[in-house]
Amino acid sequence: MKKGRGKATTIGLIAIGLWAGLALFTVEAKGIPPFELLALSFGVAFISGMIVLASQGYQALGRLRQPVAAWFSAFFAIFLYHALYYYSLSTVPPARASLIAYLWPLLIVLLSICAPNGDRLRWQHLVGGVLGFLGTAIILLDHQGERAQATTVLGYIAAFGCAVIWAVYSVTNRRFSSISSDMLVGVCGMVAIAGAAAHFLFEETVWPTQPQLLAVLFLGIGPVGLAFLAWDYATKHGNMPLLGGLSYLAPLLSTMILIAKGQTSASITVALSSVLIVGGALLASLRPKRSDNA
Repeated sequence: MKKGRGKATTIGLIAIGLWAGLALFTVEAKGIPPFELLALSFGVAFISGMIVLASQGYQALGRLRQPVAAWFSAFFAIFLYHALYYYSLSTVPPARASLIAYLWPLLIVLLSICAPNGDRLRWQHLVGGVLGFLGTAIILLDHQGERAQATTVLGYIAAFGCAVIWAVYSVTNRRFSSISSDMLVGVCGMVAIAGAAAHFLFEETVWPTQPQLLAVLFLGIGPVGLAFLAWDYATKHGNMPLLGGLSYLAPLLSTMILIAKGQTSASITVALSSVLIVGGALLASLRPKRSDNA
């Protein structure tokens, strides 16, 4: 693997690690309507990102000036993913919705060979992705706790739409490899505005408590803010099949964090899923015996 591509793939691991905290902070923010939470968390990401860019001077702020196609590609992927996911959760049992939505890492592995200048798909990438998906399925179905809920076909379609949108965006984002990832700061602002508009149209405002505000703050800085910048850079310059296989570490780490915080309990199924996901990630990261571009 080339040095630059290896660095970008490592940066992608930062995004995966930050997304592992998404479930915990979302649980801590429970009670805030979905689109309001979307607006608040992405608003925090935008403000914190602008502060960092402003501290670097006008030249850094100038990096927000990028082609319209790059702006709208990122905006529609991020906003539509969350909108469809929230809709799916409202009509389909959460475990099923999350499981279908988490097809995106496996789709990344499959789609990466179709992308221009795509990475070579190896058997270990595919098998690693499948093992990761099986491990994620075990985690989600073990903790599904399905409540009485109106299940609709549209809910399942929305969940699958999440997987397709994020996989396609991640793979095709390499078209904009020459564009600075700092642009994502501005995109976060657009998502915050769109989330606020949807909130005022469809939801009632809830004033967050102090614990909820802290959760929103951590969401905006980490899983929503820095994570998207890191993922943007990784998808533009990293090894996509490998990133797809490693992405299944996110739900595993998320479950481990929830166990550590007492939000859920450990079980034999968690141990089994850990073996599958970690084994799949290790398999996907194996380097070929012959040195060629990976």
